[in-house]
Amino acid sequence: MNVFDVYPLFDITPVRAQGAYVWDEKGDRYLDLYGGHAVISIGHSHPHYVKRIARQLYDIGFYSNSVQMPMQQELAEKLCELSGYHDYSLFLCNSGAEANENALKLASFHTGRSKVIAFKGAFHGRTSAAVAATDDEKIQAPINKTDNFIFLPLNDIAAFENALQEHGSELAAVIVEGIQGVGGVQLPEPGFLQALARGCDKTGALLILDEVQSGHGRSGKFFAHQHTDLKPHLITMAKGMGNGFPVAGVLINPQIEAKHGMLGTTFGGNYLACAAALAVLEVMQEEKLMENAHNIGQRLMHELRHLPGVKEVRGEGLMIGVELDKPCAAIRKQLLEEHQIFTGSSSNKNTLRLLPPLCIGMREVDAFLTAFEAVLYQTEPQAI
Repeated sequence: MNVFDVYPLFDITPVRAQGAYVWDEKGDRYLDLYGGHAVISIGHSHPHYVKRIARQLYDIGFYSNSVQMPMQQELAEKLCELSGYHDYSLFLCNSGAEANENALKLASFHTGRSKVIAFKGAFHGRTSAAVAATDDEKIQAPINKTDNFIFLPLNDIAAFENALQEHGSELAAVIVEGIQGVGGVQLPEPGFLQALARGCDKTGALLILDEVQSGHGRSGKFFAHQHTDLKPHLITMAKGMGNGFPVAGVLINPQIEAKHGMLGTTFGGNYLACAAALAVLEVMQEEKLMENAHNIGQRLMHELRHLPGVKEVRGEGLMIGVELDKPCAAIRKQLLEEHQIFTGSSSNKNTLRLLPPLCIGMREVDAFLTAFEAVLYQTEPQAI
């Protein structure tokens, strides 16, 4: 039997990792500035993380959500301490797509409606409703296609207000990323997010902030939307939440009533997932990783703006998009093969994504800048 071939693969086999580095089976070391799609938040194989999960496994690794699990409440309290969402509730699941599925379902349950506004360039996952809310028809099977989702341009307040006039009475939710990741690190403007919140309040729809990639300190604040003064009804999170262990969640406004049976999961919130998520929060707090993400990100973006061929640098904290004046695929390949540095791509072919572990320091940043500058100068047209 073979593995179903759905991923284009680099010819690299990582066998060990520590901090911001991974090593392959040949012993070659790579600087990881992508973190497996922003998953590695506190660094690979952090000692506290490893110890927390290993200790839990010695006690009990799994039981279903049919029994008392105080670790879930412990995780909820730690999340509210770091995020500031003290009066919200937590539903635990396994992946970002599943978090968005449950948020969309909650919005529909609460409002009794079915229409959803999403935005061009969005990526919310690959499952039923999440992929229907994703602006990429190539990954939507016929079974996923529905007229319940309305796609609007990001940061276009007029288009949003027009859609409210036409669909307001049918609208269950508006879903928007704290920062668009796959879309090329596109930031929703503060005034735009505030307009979404006002529109939802006016129509009775729920505002869902997808913080799957931009949450857990990556932007320099716990959630990227906290750079703007608003509180959404639902917040989804995953990726950096478990530093590689599959765990995700939805933060739920207290006005949304829970009922037995309305949501459910077999693996969500299991003992090991809670241990991983708690370890991440403990390390984030102890090592001040949100502050580090802000400070290192500011310095990195400042330096990137002065490099040849860089058209625009977008981002917050350590979620950074570098738009070049040409496609970046060859440059990413050169960084990987000649300088052993992992970076990421996006749906914008000219935009390279940087999503390093939040523990990264200036030593790693300087190494990347030196390599990136060398590659960019090599690809610049030579003067005659």
